[in-house]
Amino acid sequence: MIAERTKSQELLERRKKIVANGVGVFNTATVSHAKGAIITDLDGRELIDFAGGIGVANAGHCPEPVVEAIKAQAEKYLHTSFNVVTYEPYIELCEQIAEILPHGDHTKVMLVSTGAEAVENAVKIARQATGKQGILCFTDAYHGRTMMAMTLTSKITYKVGCGPFSPEVYRIPFPNFYHLGNGRTEEEFVEEHLALLHDSAKNIVDPDNLAAIILEPIQGEGGFNPVPKAYLQGLRDYCDEHNIMLIIDEVQSGFCRTGHWAAWQHYGVQPDLSTYAKSLGSGLPIAAVVGRAEVMDAAASGSIGGTYIGSPVCCAAALATIKYMKEINLNEKALHIAEVINKRMVDFMKECPAIGDIRGVGAMQGIEFVENGDPNAPDSDLCSRIVKGCAKKGLILLSAGTYKNVIRILSPLVITDEQLNAGLDILVEEIKIQINN
Repeated sequence: MIAERTKSQELLERRKKIVANGVGVFNTATVSHAKGAIITDLDGRELIDFAGGIGVANAGHCPEPVVEAIKAQAEKYLHTSFNVVTYEPYIELCEQIAEILPHGDHTKVMLVSTGAEAVENAVKIARQATGKQGILCFTDAYHGRTMMAMTLTSKITYKVGCGPFSPEVYRIPFPNFYHLGNGRTEEEFVEEHLALLHDSAKNIVDPDNLAAIILEPIQGEGGFNPVPKAYLQGLRDYCDEHNIMLIIDEVQSGFCRTGHWAAWQHYGVQPDLSTYAKSLGSGLPIAAVVGRAEVMDAAASGSIGGTYIGSPVCCAAALATIKYMKEINLNEKALHIAEVINKRMVDFMKECPAIGDIRGVGAMQGIEFVENGDPNAPDSDLCSRIVKGCAKKGLILLSAGTYKNVIRILSPLVITDEQLNAGLDILVEEIKIQINN
C-alpha cells in the first residue's frame, strides 16, 4: 500500500515545481501557524523551533503586542514613502533605537528593509565620511547577498557565478581562536592577529585608502565565532589611528540575542556605524544603520535610502517589539537560556568527542562537530545527519560554518524551560544515535 502524501509533502513538491532552485532549503518543515517557540506544520504537528527564522524571532512567533500594532497601523496607512511624506512611526523608531544603541554624544539612524541593504548603506556612508574607498573584511564573514554585501561575504558557495564583484574590498583572517589558536594563550593569539592587521597596511591595503573595517562580533553563518575582546579593542585603536570607520554588523546578533541590545555592548568598544535587522521587527522586513551623527550626516542628500525605507507597518512592528522586549526583560531571558544550554551541552561534550567546541555569547550558541577532536577536521556529514534526524523528531535546527559542521541555536528567547529542555533532549539523543551509526 502506498502511503498517502502529507500536506507538508504536497507543499514542498509544489515549491520544487515553481520556486527557483537557487532559493535554499535549509529545513523541510512547513508552517500553518506559529506562536512563541512552537511551529505547527500543515499536518498539525508541533515543532520546537531552535532556528527562529534564522534569528528573526527573538521575541517569539507572533507576539501579541506586535500583531496588534501591525493591525492598528495597517488601518491608518500602508505606504507613503518616507522620502515623500514624513510619518511619526519612522521618527519614533529612530529615537528608540538611538536611546538603546547610543553611538557617542549624538546618534542618528536611517531605516531600510533588510540586513544586506543596511550593510550597503553603511559602506556608502563610510566612504563619504572618509573620502576613501577601501573596505576591509574577514574570512568566514557573512554580510548578505546583494552585490557589495556578497563581495564582503566570505563563503564561496553563496557567490558562485555571481561576479564580477565590487572593487576595493580586502580580506584578512578572522581571529578564530578555536581553529587557529594552536595551543597559544588567547593573549598571544590576539597579539599575533593584531600584528597581521597592522601588516595588512604593508601587503594588503594602504590604510590611507581604507574607508571602513566591517565585522560581525559573533559571526553568524560563519559558525558562531566570537571575536576576542582584546582583538576588537585593538581593531578600534587601529581605526582611530588611521581615520577608518569601524562598522559592526549586528544583523543576527542584535536585539537581545546575546543578552544585550547589541553584542558590541559586551566588548566595551564603540563602533562608528552598526547595522541591524532580523529580530528588530519580529518578522517584518525592517533594518537600521546607526552611527555617530557627524558620520551619518556625511552622506549627501539622496545618496542613501530607497522607496521602502522604513515601512510604517514595519516601524510599528519594531516599536512594539522593542517595548515588548523591555517589558519582559528579554535580555535576561537570553542569559538564562545560555546558562541552560551550556550546563547541559558542556557536560555532554565531556563524553562526546565528536563535539569539538561549544561557543557563543548569550543565547547565540554554536556546537561544532569534528573528527577525532581535531578543530581542522570538520564533520559536515555528522552535522547534516543530526539536523535531519532532529527534524523527524520535531526539532527545527540550522547548521552553519564554512563546512556546515556547526549547529547554531537560535530559539526564540521566549521559549519555556520545558520546551528548551525538550529540544535539548532531542538533540542529545540524536547526536548519540548518529555517532553510533
